[in-house]
Amino acid sequence: MDNLRRLTLRGFKSIKSIDLELHALNILIGANGAGKSNFISFFKMLNEMMAGRFQQYVGTSGRAQSLLHFGPKVTPQIEAKLEFAVESGVDKYDMRLFHAASDTLIFAEESMSFQAEGWDSPRTDQLGAGHPEAKLREAAKEDGQNTAKALKYLLDRCRVYHFHDTSATAAVRQSCYVGDSRWLMPDAGNLAALLLRFREEDISAYRQIVGTIQLIAPFFEDFVLEPDASRNVILNWQEKGADRVFGPHQFSDGTLRAICLATLLLQPEDELPKLIVVDEPELGLHPYALNVLADLFRRAALHTQILISTQSSSFLDNFEPEDVIAVNREGKESQFRRLSPTELDPWLDEYSLGEVWEKNIIGGGPH
Repeated sequence: MDNLRRLTLRGFKSIKSIDLELHALNILIGANGAGKSNFISFFKMLNEMMAGRFQQYVGTSGRAQSLLHFGPKVTPQIEAKLEFAVESGVDKYDMRLFHAASDTLIFAEESMSFQAEGWDSPRTDQLGAGHPEAKLREAAKEDGQNTAKALKYLLDRCRVYHFHDTSATAAVRQSCYVGDSRWLMPDAGNLAALLLRFREEDISAYRQIVGTIQLIAPFFEDFVLEPDASRNVILNWQEKGADRVFGPHQFSDGTLRAICLATLLLQPEDELPKLIVVDEPELGLHPYALNVLADLFRRAALHTQILISTQSSSFLDNFEPEDVIAVNREGKESQFRRLSPTELDPWLDEYSLGEVWEKNIIGGGPH
């Protein structure tokens, strides 16, 4: 399975410097302001970069001074190295972003490399310097650029999902075009279209999603997905024992978030992103629903990589110590440390992992 096995990041927000090995399942724990969301926002930046919207991202994020560790006078550049384990070797993508006029960021360096198994050194290609948007996107369109194509594919599929907005105007509560169903959007704005496609093309996946929602919301019977004359569809549904059709605005916030997460994690294996990134999936969910979703995250990690941040000790109880990365704020910088099962064995004989975290034994707390 192709995966992101190592990330080196310097100078990004509260992250002065980290060199982190990533597993199939990665659970970030930490106090408010420790740096969990900053780490996740790096992947959001990658999403925008691979879509050709890097300068737009810089602008809407408060300009470069908000992205550079304590501003450009302290940290003039951001460095990142992403190392992917692929079937035939290792693909690497390196970039260095430098502070420029108008408080923006430009590429001071961008390169890619491939090292096949058994090779002494990698084959590296420089992609230039001084450009405002990633040149990897252009390189991936050229004939013979197999490394660029592979890296663009992998980076495109490191996807951040944010289902916090369930307000009356949220996209997930509105209608969407039925053809917009290639993959789940970051805010689940095309959820109805995706579920409709699953019902028509992969009934097994659809039934699994519906069955899981029924575990979390026993009143739920099924979706009523009927495109209108304009080929738009909305997330209508039926309650058990009732003929009336309800609209998406009649789902509670927590139920709607659970539906989004269940659809994300139970989609067909060949459609799963290469890396699923979710910030605080526990928001607004009942403890039983959290346990169900934790099981889905564990199962999905058999087929893809998972990166989650959480503040819930009961959610944390569903995972193993080696899955967990404690994030602490040490002075002015975020520190990331993966837990050691052997260090925790004496504590886990008497306490759950969440209880050990609450006692501030493993770090990631406010003390």
